[in-house]
Amino acid sequence: MKLEYSVRIERLAESDGGGYLAIVPDLPGCMSDGETPEEALQNVQEAIASWIEAAKAWRQEVPKPSPPLARTTNWPSLSTGYRPE
Repeated sequence: MKLEYSVRIERLAESDGGGYLAIVPDLPGCMSDGETPEEALQNVQEAIASWIEAAKAWRQEVPKPSPPLARTTNWPSLSTGYRPE
């Protein structure tokens, strides 16, 4: 089953250590961070895979991805989302 989840990237305040936070709104609590937006997106891919694995182990429903609201053209590498295998 192929799923593609939207990821929201936010800049972290310097008081929070700086960098970027990647949040997956469809998967409660699923997030990761990184020094750059690209690194945060790469790191959150593992978090998504772990979230789905844990949900399946606990026999919980894995939410289907919400339809995308928009695609960004400023960061083409960030607009693709994540597709777990």
